[in-house]
Amino acid sequence: MTLLAFDFGYVLPLALFGAFAAAAWIVLEMVASRKPRAEERLEEFKDPRLRRAGKEKENPKSSSAVSNVLKMASPALAKPLRPKNAGEEGKLKERLSHAGFRHEATPGIFLSMKVIGLGVGVVLGGGTMIFTSGLNKDALLRTVMIAGGLFYLPDMIVWFLARRRKQAIFLGLPDALDLMVVCVEAGLGLDQALRKVADEMKKSYRVIAEEFTLCNFQIQMGKSRRQVLTDLGNRTGVDDLRALAAVLIQAEKFGSSVGQALRVQSDAMRTRRRQMAEEKAAKTAVQLIFPLVLFIFPGIFVVLVGPAAITMIREMFPAMNGG
Repeated sequence: MTLLAFDFGYVLPLALFGAFAAAAWIVLEMVASRKPRAEERLEEFKDPRLRRAGKEKENPKSSSAVSNVLKMASPALAKPLRPKNAGEEGKLKERLSHAGFRHEATPGIFLSMKVIGLGVGVVLGGGTMIFTSGLNKDALLRTVMIAGGLFYLPDMIVWFLARRRKQAIFLGLPDALDLMVVCVEAGLGLDQALRKVADEMKKSYRVIAEEFTLCNFQIQMGKSRRQVLTDLGNRTGVDDLRALAAVLIQAEKFGSSVGQALRVQSDAMRTRRRQMAEEKAAKTAVQLIFPLVLFIFPGIFVVLVGPAAITMIREMFPAMNGG
């Protein structure tokens, strides 16, 4: 009976947590996979077939029921957590854009998922705890922990996606700059170089290709190159891209060589990557002390000292007792 209570008390909340995590992940991935409307319109002008597919997609009958329900319910659900001023709203949008979520409905869906998680944790978690443990202080504490975990689960997912996205940009940016240097020195302009890099790096570094493609679309729509480069650094949240944007803006402002500026920036990024690798290698010896002391040294101690200890017990203790 105790074992069954243990299973219901811990396994079921973990299962609920995992189910809600999977649901939040799927919804956020659905939102992130959608392209901005400006980008979709430009692609429709290139290919008329996409225009017809877009008209079919706008049909309510062919749209996803889950997406429609979330879009309709998100304003009411997210109302208690709505940012109180423009600054907080801008920070929320910036945090979501770092993870790749740039759709207009993303903040509302994100906040509504937090409210839904809180409600699911209180209702299902509280009901489960009361059913298994009764109405007591421990059940209330576990209910609060489950509800709090589900409430902050979307934040953890967004943080993880943003971290993975920034890491992908950081690792692929030096290669993208090398290719851009080749394009610029071959006679292409900066806009054509960005377009060429985006086309060539779609398979190897998809995130960088998407960001450069979006920059090209914004430039084609009439946005100034300085503003596009500034938005590129702010949208991704990567310091190296902010530095690259500043270098390109200065090169354009003072009329210096863009190719030389890109080459210097690429060398600086590669040097930084090498220094980070050397730093991690230097920390390895210190980090290995803990597994050595906890897991390896006890085994070695038993193997080396064990036979001698057994011999001492067999030989010395009888002699001491006989004496």
